[in-house]
Amino acid sequence: MQEDRTNSSGFAALPKAPTGIEGLDEITEGGLPKGRPTLICGSAGCGKTLMGIEFLVRGALEHQEPGVLMAFEETAEELAANVTSLGFDLPKLQEQKMLRVDHVHVDRSEIEETGEYDLDGLFIRLGYAIDTIGAKRVVLDTIEALFSGFPNQAVLRSEIRRLFRWLKDKGVTTVITAERGDGSLTRQGLEEYVSDCVILLDNRVIDQITTRRLRIVKYRGSTHGTNEYPYLISEDGISVLPVTSLRLGHAVSNEIVSTGILALDEMFGRKGYYQGSSILLTGTAGTAKTTLAAAFAESVCRQGGRCLYFAFEESPQQLVRNMLSVGLNLAPCIEQNKLVIEASRPTLNGLERHLVTIHKLVADFKPTAVVIDPISNLINVGNMNEVRSMLTRLIDFLKVNNITALFTSLISGTLQMDTTEEGVSSLVDTWISVRDLEGIGERNRGLSILKSRGMAHSNQVREFIITDRGIQLLDVVVGPTGIVTGASRLARQLQEQAQAVALQQELDRKDRELERRRRVLEATIANLRTEFESVEEEFRQLNNQEQDRQQATPNGKAPAASTPTHTSAPKSADQQPNA
Repeated sequence: MQEDRTNSSGFAALPKAPTGIEGLDEITEGGLPKGRPTLICGSAGCGKTLMGIEFLVRGALEHQEPGVLMAFEETAEELAANVTSLGFDLPKLQEQKMLRVDHVHVDRSEIEETGEYDLDGLFIRLGYAIDTIGAKRVVLDTIEALFSGFPNQAVLRSEIRRLFRWLKDKGVTTVITAERGDGSLTRQGLEEYVSDCVILLDNRVIDQITTRRLRIVKYRGSTHGTNEYPYLISEDGISVLPVTSLRLGHAVSNEIVSTGILALDEMFGRKGYYQGSSILLTGTAGTAKTTLAAAFAESVCRQGGRCLYFAFEESPQQLVRNMLSVGLNLAPCIEQNKLVIEASRPTLNGLERHLVTIHKLVADFKPTAVVIDPISNLINVGNMNEVRSMLTRLIDFLKVNNITALFTSLISGTLQMDTTEEGVSSLVDTWISVRDLEGIGERNRGLSILKSRGMAHSNQVREFIITDRGIQLLDVVVGPTGIVTGASRLARQLQEQAQAVALQQELDRKDRELERRRRVLEATIANLRTEFESVEEEFRQLNNQEQDRQQATPNGKAPAASTPTHTSAPKSADQQPNA
């Protein structure tokens, strides 16, 4: 409960009774004014009665507050049958003394005959119902049926004031439904002034598309959301979808999720996307946006995560078959319940219905990543502003839940590459552009990262091809006129290969010449060594002979007899004959 609520100034805030209706407590900042009457007005078919019943059921189930439903048009059996499909079991709540449904039939003909009609009987009957189960909540549906017997406008306005005063004195949180009047919120034009809170429901049809809108007209003593908010009536009750529930205060993650393509990971400074970030993948038709998205989904599942894939153009079987042809096998991911493909045409539901469906599937499946392929098809459902508003709410919702979101978007050929028709490029964290690189007689695919918040990234345009083993990013080849792609890339590669072969052949020839010269040098060295060894040997022999001679002569003198007569040794000067 909200009794202990305080505002930012430290003063006690207005006590509020949570409705339990998804989104309504958020824009009312806590619920309806506790112990006071709230008027819910709108045209036929906008869900006034359902909102009142859900207020009672949620109060009984989630906040243990018994409630009284006093209906003036439908019986208890009809009301119970109407809300059974929404999962609301009114008879069971009545058995548990958490709800009391009372049908009051107001017959205008009987009133005209007697000429008397006042609300005293109603007060007694309603007071008894409240006291019986200790009700904290009351719903009166609808006030027009109750006051249909009042011919006198002055008396009618007096009784309306008395009713609202009585309910306030009773201290019960009351919801009163009312039909919308011509040019005013209600037919009597008084209820909105005596109510503490007024909620207007609207059901409009634009371009054959029905959209329900909710607006809080007034809320005494409390701030509240002032915009028009779309709301839905689904099998789970009413869901109000705020434009954005965020104050940009959500937590962020430093974990990295792979793109599914190793070469693309290398183009990011952190080797992938931040977990919980939003990624936009734009390009013209046939630029492999779906293949890139499927590669990301398969990578998420392979790394142990869970991916929710919304396909607006292909059935699950078609998507699995097509991706298998490029080496992406999604079937095991589906069998292991790591991948769920939700396929439908965008025109099947309105934007709000799509948003609620995503909310519901995210709550049930609890994915770590969501892929929507493509968001550009949503333009067929609503106008540009509505699509942008819906995507804003979706991105905020996924960020709050730390779910990585990847959106693909088709860009027309006339649109600039740095703009998108949905206008969400400024909202996303990472933007990747895939495009056609047209050359002479051919078209090739190129990929570039336009932005990536929080990390450095490559500024190159990388050509990529789709093979039976997935997407392959090719190395950048720069020619005289810029980046070379396609056949020019192949011709340049062949030219480079020929140059490499010629260079290798020249190197081989040089190597053989060097080897030949080395051998010649080694042979020359061997001859010189042999010649040197011969001289050395001769010298050694002479030296040995001299040593033998000296050893044979006593006192180191050689014997005369043995002195050779034919010695050619030169004589000394004293031995020369006189002239």
